[in-house]
Amino acid sequence: MTHDDIRSWLRQTEPGRLESLWKHADDVRRECVGDEVHLRGLIEISNHCSRQCLYCGVRADRTGLPRYRMTAGEILAAADKAVALGYGTVVLQSGEDWSIEARWLAEVIRRIKAETPLAITLSLGERTNDELALWRDAGADRYLLRFETSNKALFARIHPARPGAEPRDRLAILRYLRAMGYEIGSGVMVGIPGQSLDDLARDIELFGELDLDMIGLGPFIAHPDTPLGRDGQAWCLPPGEQAPADELTGCKAVALARIVCPRANIPSTTALATLNAEGGRQLGLARGGNVVMPNLTPPAYRAMYEIYPGKASCGETDEFDRQVKAGIVAMGRTIGRGRGDSGAYRLRQAPGPMKA
Repeated sequence: MTHDDIRSWLRQTEPGRLESLWKHADDVRRECVGDEVHLRGLIEISNHCSRQCLYCGVRADRTGLPRYRMTAGEILAAADKAVALGYGTVVLQSGEDWSIEARWLAEVIRRIKAETPLAITLSLGERTNDELALWRDAGADRYLLRFETSNKALFARIHPARPGAEPRDRLAILRYLRAMGYEIGSGVMVGIPGQSLDDLARDIELFGELDLDMIGLGPFIAHPDTPLGRDGQAWCLPPGEQAPADELTGCKAVALARIVCPRANIPSTTALATLNAEGGRQLGLARGGNVVMPNLTPPAYRAMYEIYPGKASCGETDEFDRQVKAGIVAMGRTIGRGRGDSGAYRLRQAPGPMKA
């Protein structure tokens, strides 16, 4: 699919034409990753962050937000809950919290790997190469680092560098992670103020160039207590140029990502479910998605991990698990079993003749 093809689909509004896109994406999903929907237990281990991203509710200077860090025991208890619910993966996510000491986390990873059959995905921001290597050696399987936008000027504007540190190249970090043997995940926000449809088309092209194992993308939602939450409209491009931050464009991006990266694991994201509580998650699954990430963060902490308000998946864990599984089955899909490694990753690990 060419850049012009992707851009044309992003501009498409005719329902009949879009139905053909949804069907194509779903057919590719069925052929390349099957009907299983894999459940990843999300554990938000800290809401401390050293960064000042202009849209995020856990940004460093946000006042009035209680901060927390989970203990090793709390993380291990959440991992045990993932096993009890039949999940194959836990995702340890935080703000870019440099007080999470690398060796301490490595020991937590070792314990999860020793005591459970779970795969471990990390999403901890731009940590050092030595730390990333340490966590890989401890047993971490995957790393998720969104590049957010391929427009470098826009990225620099919404993601100021960490105070006292030089800006880092997230694409270079992703390539380093790949070289260490991680499954790598990335993604973007759809509809960042100042993001053009041409930018978004380039983002989707980049997914294919990186040969991503995991792709996370959903509509842009700013926390109101942030610069973009207060004044994001002033950043927007003229109508027809600005990528919309809506459910339809989010679904187009999911579908096009599936077509460009047919074997990747693609979640139906919380942002889609937040915009459409009744059916957003199912739409994401019907239009190319094959992963859902139920929240296993202890209830006492969930409201504090407020990247944006009204975040879906913040209810009672067991009830949410039942609802998600019932919705998957109602769609004619099956609940994934095991680790759910991406087909792209498995293909790269196969002996030479099988890679053709």
